[in-house]
Amino acid sequence: MHSRRTALAAALALLTAAPLLSACGGDSDAATGGGRPGTKKVGSINIGPDQHRVRGKKVGSIAALVPAKVRARGTLRLGGGADSTAPLGFYATDDKTRIGSEVDLAVLVADTLGLKPAFEQVSWENLFVGLDSGKFDGVFGNVTVTEERKEKYDFATYRLDNIAFEAKKDVDWKVDGPADVAGKSIAVSSGTNQEKILVDWSKQNEKAGRKPVDIKYFQKDSDYYLALQSGRIDAYLGPNPSAAYHVASAGQTKIVGRLSGAGDALQGEIAATTKKDSGLVDAYAAALNHVIKDGSYAKVLKRWGLSSEAVKTSRINPPGLPKP
Repeated sequence: MHSRRTALAAALALLTAAPLLSACGGDSDAATGGGRPGTKKVGSINIGPDQHRVRGKKVGSIAALVPAKVRARGTLRLGGGADSTAPLGFYATDDKTRIGSEVDLAVLVADTLGLKPAFEQVSWENLFVGLDSGKFDGVFGNVTVTEERKEKYDFATYRLDNIAFEAKKDVDWKVDGPADVAGKSIAVSSGTNQEKILVDWSKQNEKAGRKPVDIKYFQKDSDYYLALQSGRIDAYLGPNPSAAYHVASAGQTKIVGRLSGAGDALQGEIAATTKKDSGLVDAYAAALNHVIKDGSYAKVLKRWGLSSEAVKTSRINPPGLPKP
């Protein structure tokens, strides 16, 4: 795993490496601005250690839903991914403070439950090991609800799981379905849900007598954006949070289409995850619905440019992505 400093430097370098990455575009919530190593802002997004987070207040009736042993402990032990993925979870400019939308939402929930959040960043697979062993009370780590995971874990949803088409700012086309990408050159990462969706769309186009999608693959995010800048591709299909953050912190791109990461059949959802029957999922859902209602949830998502992924209500164990 790369060091935190290397990851942060690489992320900031990507945002400033080319003229493509320098102001604001599309429908992001964030304002314009540039970023470079040492800065405390990328666009209007604060990436310094002093976050001035949106905070909540304890709600007694909701806090009472927390199991007695957790209430007595006074802390909520939360797992998060150790990788650096802006705007979800990454390290601030001090190279040690963990920031991002997932952190902010977890803090807001903990506040509502009257508990102090205690975070630990681990590898993806160890998030679930930590839940299984009882090390973690929950995970706020961009975990999608799936039918397979529901066999072992409980979920309280807090964000839509979307992917997005990112194109240059001056284009006049939008993506609503397969016909809109017929004959277009679209970049995508290999082995992802978005690749599968794009391949399926290309087949639908051919079956309908339209041109297939010209699918392109590159090794790094920076390669995708350089190809977009030079006109070698028409758009890049990737996770919506990353695309929204890039639009907000860059300058000459915009989102031209969004869809569920699960495809047409189901709207995928991201959720607070806890061990099945831990007794915490009702508390998480109640806390999330409280902060949705009082507006603090919307402030957190807007702060990170993710308003398009807001849920109207937190649902417990909704239909998830089907088993492979």
